[in-house]
Amino acid sequence: MFEKLLEVEKRYDALTAQLADPTVGRDPDTYRKVAKEHASLTPLVEKFREYKRVRQGIADAEEMLGGPLDADMRDLAQAELDDLKPQVGDLEAQLRVMLLPKDPADEKDVIMEFRPGTGGSEAELFTGELLRMYMRYAERRGWRPELMNAQETGIGGIKDASLSIHGQGAYSQLKFEGGVHRVQRVPATESGGRIHTSTATVAVMPEVEEVEVHIDPNDLKFDTYLSGGAGGQNVQKNETAVRITHKPTGIVVACQDQRSQLQNREQAMRVLRARLYEMEMEAQQKSEASARRLQVGSGDRSDKIRTYNFPQDRVTDHRIGLTTHGMGQLLDGDIQHVIDALVTTDQADRLKQGEAD
Repeated sequence: MFEKLLEVEKRYDALTAQLADPTVGRDPDTYRKVAKEHASLTPLVEKFREYKRVRQGIADAEEMLGGPLDADMRDLAQAELDDLKPQVGDLEAQLRVMLLPKDPADEKDVIMEFRPGTGGSEAELFTGELLRMYMRYAERRGWRPELMNAQETGIGGIKDASLSIHGQGAYSQLKFEGGVHRVQRVPATESGGRIHTSTATVAVMPEVEEVEVHIDPNDLKFDTYLSGGAGGQNVQKNETAVRITHKPTGIVVACQDQRSQLQNREQAMRVLRARLYEMEMEAQQKSEASARRLQVGSGDRSDKIRTYNFPQDRVTDHRIGLTTHGMGQLLDGDIQHVIDALVTTDQADRLKQGEAD
């Protein structure tokens, strides 16, 4: 590990020198590429240098204790040693995690899709609550949520919605949120007080640029239609809504919430690129013999990942056995503690996998 960290530090120093080179500064594309790599290595190099300072401090304190010292200096040196030694293990553990291979999509923005599952209007209402939860989570993080498309019901539910979240590292935090979310509660329309179980499906995809996914225009079929609001009423007299069918895969994407046909077309293409990228990544993982499913879940849309039990004010993530309470705060976007637990479990699993390999 130490040798690998030294190589990273050497690369970091070379990038630092490049950023100070006037010739690099005159080429915006090169400068942007160098700056991006430099920024990505900065946290690891800073942690490594902290680790080296601690190791050096331990060596200095041990050297002092091996020589002639008065009682006060010996106590100071011993106190320094006692303070520094426990830090070594913690720093090494952090460095091992930081050295794990990064998902190339981790720093990307996110596109999330929301659809009701079983449960009729109650499932649609829950889908709307999940959509708002993730929008509030994004706002808490200082990210920018953008509602790309939403088909609302007359009672505040959601039949279908697409949400884009712009923020550094958004995908790294949200990639384990994909799957089936289950709710258990008494619906407002239930006169007998019986608890119903409903579901909603969340898909999480990294947003990709045009250059990252090649789409042949001949493979696309475009349809336009009138935008519709809640309850089915038309809210536009012109055909501004757009439906795109990707003929080779059968993927269909529709968008109607923007004011113009061009805007809806652009939004739909963003979603289509994300879906095609996701399909490509899944196929690549399946073709690699060494690829393994993460213990915390693959984000497969058929996986039941979490249950929201309202009568008991309890939320359970089934993949890692985490149970937490405080439904109100959680649905208001206070989900970082759940996300942190998933990320930590994933890191621990990958560390074990690396040790086994």
